[in-house]
Amino acid sequence: MNMSDEQRAEPPLWIVQHPAFLQMEALQPADTAQLHAAFLVYMDLTEVRRWNGVSCVKSDELQLILLEAIEKEGGATQTVLPLPVHQTVTHRSIRHVLDRGFPVLLCAVAADSTLVYQRMTDGLVTPEPPVGPFEDVGRRQHRKRRRHQQQQ
Repeated sequence: MNMSDEQRAEPPLWIVQHPAFLQMEALQPADTAQLHAAFLVYMDLTEVRRWNGVSCVKSDELQLILLEAIEKEGGATQTVLPLPVHQTVTHRSIRHVLDRGFPVLLCAVAADSTLVYQRMTDGLVTPEPPVGPFEDVGRRQHRKRRRHQQQQ
């Protein structure tokens, strides 16, 4: 079965009937690919990751749909910027989203619906140290033990 490009570009019927998709469509984004990306991210956040209070807002300046959500109960609201992988991002657009005052996640949406999240920060941020009972066992200690065992 050979489908035309136009048929492949059409989202499945259930998507265009979903209340969240209709709400996003009413915001009239400039790009239908970004609308589709925003919906896929919305579904991931609500159905897979179980984030709370996921809502959509339009950035009039960028002509994009942004999502706002809370990752964990009692946590802070975060802004999610869903973009198809082919869409370029400028410093101005990132600055505009960061200036909203919420932590920002950029979500790149591939053509096969793969989602990749990247946390955006205003400047450099020191990462949190790993949590857990880790021991730093370097290669030198192993070499010393091996030499010591070989000499015996």
